[in-house]
Amino acid sequence: QVQLVESGGGLVQPGGSLRLSCVASGFSLDYYGIGWFRQAPGKEREGISCTSSTERVTYYEDSVKGRFTVSRDNAKNMMYLQMSSLKPEDTAVYYCAAGRGGCYYNDLERTISLFQTDYWGQGTQVTVAS
Repeated sequence: QVQLVESGGGLVQPGGSLRLSCVASGFSLDYYGIGWFRQAPGKEREGISCTSSTERVTYYEDSVKGRFTVSRDNAKNMMYLQMSSLKPEDTAVYYCAAGRGGCYYNDLERTISLFQTDYWGQGTQVTVAS
């Protein structure tokens, strides 16, 4: 079955850290750009980080820059989002995604996207609260 499955979400106190993982099955991540997106209650889903298949290109949304790190392990067919210094406003459902064609940053809209999104994970809840 072709799918992405996230794990690692949960409840964390402000200032804490979490690492989200996403494993791909049924296809190889080798040639796919990957991204992490989140959707907070009442808000649209937003891209927060993405990287190309070779990790030569990586982008972060301004609010997470310096706190979140995206990475991938193609040998394990996995991607990760290391989150630190978490804030209550980081509370959201987090989604991983993969698509051929890499990713880009829209300077005008200040948004992050994949050129093509072929697969989405099911989402994992991250709640930052004391």
